[in-house]
Amino acid sequence: MTELVLRNDADGVAILTLNRPEALNSLSPNLFIELRAHVESIAVDTENIGCVILRGAGRSFCAGNDLKSIQEGQVAPTPSYQKDTVNMIENLPQPVICEVRGHCYTGGLELALSCDLLIASETAKFSDTHGKWGMTPGWGMSQRLPRRVGTLKAKEMSYTARAYTGAEAAAMGLANQCVADSDLEAVVRAMAADIVGTSWHSLRGNKMLYNEGQDYTFHDGLNFESEKSPGRGPDSEERIAAFAKS
Repeated sequence: MTELVLRNDADGVAILTLNRPEALNSLSPNLFIELRAHVESIAVDTENIGCVILRGAGRSFCAGNDLKSIQEGQVAPTPSYQKDTVNMIENLPQPVICEVRGHCYTGGLELALSCDLLIASETAKFSDTHGKWGMTPGWGMSQRLPRRVGTLKAKEMSYTARAYTGAEAAAMGLANQCVADSDLEAVVRAMAADIVGTSWHSLRGNKMLYNEGQDYTFHDGLNFESEKSPGRGPDSEERIAAFAKS
């Protein structure tokens, strides 16, 4: 049986690839089950994995929820299974980079929004199509999208169901940058290499502070950082000594 999510680990980076290219990597319940298993494994492997890349096989990242599976009556193990899995990706200790070429629609966009960073190619197309199908989001888009691009732009995306290019996504702050399709993989791998080249203690601490800090007002957030910052890690002295010798 074909694996619906592939995992490849190298040099401290775990690459998760949605593997339904014939269906533009649309999100079936079975794909979510495999995805969650990988996410749960990575979450407890902080000694070996310092960064995660989430991508799609073929010409698209993800065209959204699998409407055929909905018609066929396929269901996830629990009513909140997909939402909980998206939350798990956001809450991974390791930074997650989303690599987007082609479609990044609706459920795929909700998946992408759970990632810390996003690199889009010139062929990328971003859209919230819930309105086309008489649906509303349930995996976190109404909270994550306005925090990423601002309420005004988020409402425009959801109300119109328009598609936006990779360049437009970068301009609105949905993506970190937009690159040529032929350069996408190399740019993402280079960013992941830069990330794992820093202190993994700092990576985990910074991600926790950024993510949890959003729950506070500015002044309460300052107190949160002061009280909860993990401080220096076990590799701090070694890194400082190495810099002094350079």
